[in-house]
Amino acid sequence: MSYYDVNISTILIISPMYDELKRLIEKENLEQSFRFKIEAEVADEDLDWADAIACFNTKTDYNYSKVKWVHSLGAGVDRFLHNKTWDPQVLLTRTICSFGQRIAEYTLSYVLQDMQHHHLFQKDGRVKRWKPRTPGLLKNAKAVIYGTGEIGQVTAKVLSQFGMDVYGVSRSGREKDFFKKVFTIDQQEHTGQSEWKDADYIINTLPLTGETEALFNDRFFSQFAKAGFINVGRGASVDEETLIEALDEERLRFAVLDVFKEEPLPSDHPFWEHPNITVTPHISAVTTADEAVACFIDTLRNIERNEKLVNQVDIEKGY
Repeated sequence: MSYYDVNISTILIISPMYDELKRLIEKENLEQSFRFKIEAEVADEDLDWADAIACFNTKTDYNYSKVKWVHSLGAGVDRFLHNKTWDPQVLLTRTICSFGQRIAEYTLSYVLQDMQHHHLFQKDGRVKRWKPRTPGLLKNAKAVIYGTGEIGQVTAKVLSQFGMDVYGVSRSGREKDFFKKVFTIDQQEHTGQSEWKDADYIINTLPLTGETEALFNDRFFSQFAKAGFINVGRGASVDEETLIEALDEERLRFAVLDVFKEEPLPSDHPFWEHPNITVTPHISAVTTADEAVACFIDTLRNIERNEKLVNQVDIEKGY
């Protein structure tokens, strides 16, 4: 069976950490020729030279139709596809590594912080107030995870191992391991299932597509009375104004946000000052140079061997 009709001999790597990527890639003694550059140094001549490009979250809209293969050094590919036209002749792949475990542990840390009342005890400590509070148990809590792919599944596995009831919402609604039940996005919007109405935690791991843009809006947040919201998916999936309103009106107890419409988050953004919002600088699933190179080389070798790629992006779906 033939999967790919591509011959890759010249590869352009675009990254701020190109020196480290160069060191790791050159250790592999690959047959291909490489150019390693930061975004500001890339010229049209580089694109004309390259058969393939590997990059992450560049701000420049390159003419990717000039190459045969584009590889994202991160998990997300909305930078390449969202509200853009992609040449179907160009193979697009993404990095798959420890993202699931990293995001699961990030999520668990904030769930435990909430269940154990860390923020309340910190406030009490500042005024020397002795006020016992009984910590909650994960086995008595309920989470709804939006996105049941690799990241969502690992997060569901970690939470469910502590006895938490975990439900999923996905495009297909297909049942997956570690979820008690999986709903489609349409079911979530129209059927009023109690599985998420009384949820303790809403966790977004979805990629950014036309379907998920501004998915978390006023209509969505109006369903809840006590949930905490954790966003490790994409910032543009959230209507920022209605998120703040939901917190102010106590429909949400708190929000932990790792991704934003604009990054870095501007210093005058209201998220910084809100007492019930925790901002982290897009670190829930950091791609290390070692992991990025390992996935890139594995993908390159699978292309050379004409083997099926587990990290090929479905252009129609956007992930």
